[in-house]
Order: sequence, then C-alpha cells, then structure tokens
Amino acid sequence: MTNDAPLDGPFDDRRQAPAVARNRDPILTVLREVLPLSGRVLEIASGTGEHAAHFAAALRDLVWQPSDPDPDARSSIAAWRAGAGLSNLLEPIALDAAAPDWPAMRVEAVLCINMIHISAWSATEGLMAGAANVLDSGRPLVLYGPYRRHDRPLEPSNAAFDEDLRHRNPEWGLRSVESVRACALDYGLAFDQLVEMPANNLMLVFRKR
Repeated sequence: MTNDAPLDGPFDDRRQAPAVARNRDPILTVLREVLPLSGRVLEIASGTGEHAAHFAAALRDLVWQPSDPDPDARSSIAAWRAGAGLSNLLEPIALDAAAPDWPAMRVEAVLCINMIHISAWSATEGLMAGAANVLDSGRPLVLYGPYRRHDRPLEPSNAAFDEDLRHRNPEWGLRSVESVRACALDYGLAFDQLVEMPANNLMLVFRKR
C-alpha cells in the first residue's frame, strides 16, 4: 500500500505498489481455497486497485467490490478497472473500515490486505464489526499481512518494519495474531485457519458464526 507511484500510459490515474507483483499470486492461491465459488467479495482498503484487477481476472465467477476511503486510491482503482475491462470488477466505493455505518449490503466474503498494521486499532475493530454485519453464517473474512505471534520472536525484517511504522505513527504497528483473533471473536467471527506466506507474512481466515 505504500510507495505507490503513477504509471505512464492511457490510464494515468493507475498507481502501482511494488509489493503487489510479489504477493498477488501467493494470495490468489489461498483465495482459491477459501473463497466461495461464486458471489460477491468486498475488498476493504483496496489501495492501488492492482489486487482487485488481478483477482477479478482470475476468479471470474466472483464479483469483486473494491473499496477505499481515500479519493486518490479510488481514482487508481477505477483506472485499473477501466484498463482491465472486466464485467465482474465493480466501481470502487468509499468505505472507511473504522466507520460504524458501512453501506447496507450482503456479500459472500470480505478480504483485507495490508491494512491492519498501517491503521489505528479502531480500524481493526471496525473491520470486524462491519464484516460481521455483511456476512452470513459460515462466510469468510480473509486477512493478509505481517503479524506478531506470542510463541515466537518477531523476524528481523518485520521488527524493523514495525519500528518504522511506529515512528511514522504511534497508532500503527504489527498486531499480534492473538489480539486479532480475540477482536474477531468479540464480533462473532470464529478463527478458521492461519496460512504461512512468503516474506514473513500470514493469511488469517475467519468465518461468521
């Protein structure tokens, strides 16, 4: 989500995050296993929009609903959508995970990539509350990013990243898996599985009770 830059070409509002090219296919492999075969996926904090375009192209039976609270991010998402030309990739909507008034909708899955560590804890609480409201029983909330774990030391690269985040904003930083699991459970989202990912990242899957 950080260090994104505009691309040259016919879709000038497209922005590019270098990490997307490295993580999109490992993420997609897990999504093929945990997402339903059809229905609507709400992506929270879609950022540049690259993930949305990539996943919508690969999972054509799912309808992808990107969202972001930032107007510049939504412009980038819309530009990637225009370039992709996919009927199952919808226009981005304005949605702040921390807000109590998410748009009224029902979706078959919620996905959030690299947001929890670069936002205040209230955004995580809002994400859990909002996901619980838009999902039916058994449907997944899928998270991706770097996390702490109580039973092992933080990897050196993640420790340096965490220090940088906290220097930039004291409310940011890597959250523990255990804290995220407890928060999810408070809102009726049961922990389903943890998947180890490249570059010391994790995917956490929860399901609505």
